Amino acid sequence: METQDRAGGQTPDSAAPDLRHLRLGKPLVVAIDGPSGSGKSSVSREVARRLGLAYLDTGAMYRALTWHCLASGVELDDAVAVEASARALKLEQSTSVEHEFVKVGDLDITEQIREPAISSAVSAVATTLGARTELVRRQREAITHAAKRMVVEGRDITTVVAPTAEVRLLLTASEEARMARRGMQLGGTQTAEQLTSQVLARDAQDSTVVEFQRAADGVVTVDSSDLDFEQTVAVVLRVVLEAVEGKHFRSSAAEG
Repeated sequence: METQDRAGGQTPDSAAPDLRHLRLGKPLVVAIDGPSGSGKSSVSREVARRLGLAYLDTGAMYRALTWHCLASGVELDDAVAVEASARALKLEQSTSVEHEFVKVGDLDITEQIREPAISSAVSAVATTLGARTELVRRQREAITHAAKRMVVEGRDITTVVAPTAEVRLLLTASEEARMARRGMQLGGTQTAEQLTSQVLARDAQDSTVVEFQRAADGVVTVDSSDLDFEQTVAVVLRVVLEAVEGKHFRSSAAEG
């Protein structure tokens, strides 16, 4: 397992080279896993924008299915019913960083899937193996549809959805940093107990079906605990460039 946790003197975005032609005409799948509050969604979205790639938030798929189950009166502890709902789900999801949306049927549920009721219920759906298998199939289909030029983020992307991706990394951060970031993201509307439930409890439940807190072999770990947003994006872009150029990664201990 390799680790990168420093910005390494990266230049600001305004002075950064145009990376949108990187491996143009060839596959470039960037698979990013990470726990709640690690910043993987915002970082993945920005990395996709700078690389000119499609972007897939797989967590939004699980949230959309959760919304659909609740709206349809499906009991979330009924694995057979949840799997059937996953197979029948009429889901449309944008893969553009410029215009993100999630629709079920003709209904735009982009905002609804971020509501607390969905956040507290989504793990019950995400840990239903049959439903997970169906959504993984759809995720792979989305990668293919994007000509295999996509940033895909979630919890099992590096190991299950796209284990042969050109770039695979685990974005993580300390528990304190993740709790603080999620609290800021929610505008201070959640109590400490609610944040613990949304971040730590959800991670514990999801980890019963997939390992996303320790990097698998060949997956680069980026620890953003002491990095701001721009520094984290810079490190991830460096990982991408080094992977594409065939360079060997060095551990942060060796860099020190």
